[in-house]
Amino acid sequence: MRPLRFVALGDSLTEGVGDPVGEAWRGWAALLVAGLSDGPDRSVQFTNLAVSGAQTRDVLERQTPAALALRPDVASVVIGVNDTLRCTFDIHAVAARLDRVYAAFRAQDAVLLTACLPDPGAMLGLPGALARPLARRQRAVNSVVHALSERHGAVHLHAAEGAWLTDRAMWSADRLHPGERGHRQLALRFHALLEQEGIATGNAPSAEPEFRAPTRSASLCWLATAGTGWVARRCTDLLPQLLTLAAAEVRHRARGTSARLDLSASHAVASALAALSVAERPDAA
Repeated sequence: MRPLRFVALGDSLTEGVGDPVGEAWRGWAALLVAGLSDGPDRSVQFTNLAVSGAQTRDVLERQTPAALALRPDVASVVIGVNDTLRCTFDIHAVAARLDRVYAAFRAQDAVLLTACLPDPGAMLGLPGALARPLARRQRAVNSVVHALSERHGAVHLHAAEGAWLTDRAMWSADRLHPGERGHRQLALRFHALLEQEGIATGNAPSAEPEFRAPTRSASLCWLATAGTGWVARRCTDLLPQLLTLAAAEVRHRARGTSARLDLSASHAVASALAALSVAERPDAA
């Protein structure tokens, strides 16, 4: 029997940032591998194509062709947060890209894993006027992922909710990426869903960390080096627009018209999904 092929696509979350093993990252996808097989008769061939900073465009144009060439039995596509952190954010483009990615794996009969994610503004504890635009964008992405996951028959994890979000022990020093305990929680929850589908036949990953959590000094050191660089790269691109969005939040809040911003975002999501539906109709032309 040939190995079960599992390919993971996405950004730093799937790359494993926050769960260091030696000089490399491990992460939830690698932790899930052992639970996909119940013994030596069928091994699992795992390939992690996720790259820190990746957006939906990167997944569509770079990671998906490489993954399809491997003919995976299981493919995870967990992406979208980096799109919300860019001035180029466009929910129509995000929806169109994800639809093409999901469809490509389903066309190969791969089991597709997807997830909705918490909004970065809340995780970072940003002030309301800065956090609300990011939350609105992440809700839009999650709505699209929900709808497209159902359309393409994906195994979908609701990772944007639950007590784990407020449990500090689940998160790394940067407050955006899970620590080892958090990555294990994601692996456990994906395993439970795959077990229900009869796909994960091995033991569930352990919930308990294998390694000690980084000390406070080590965490602060990481934030002062790699963490600062991460923030700087994103601020250069996002900050000017985020300040503009925050100013709009303040204006609408002062006028009592904040609901218009939410309504506009909801309309954009509905329009993006409707456009995909029209494109799929044979008579769309």
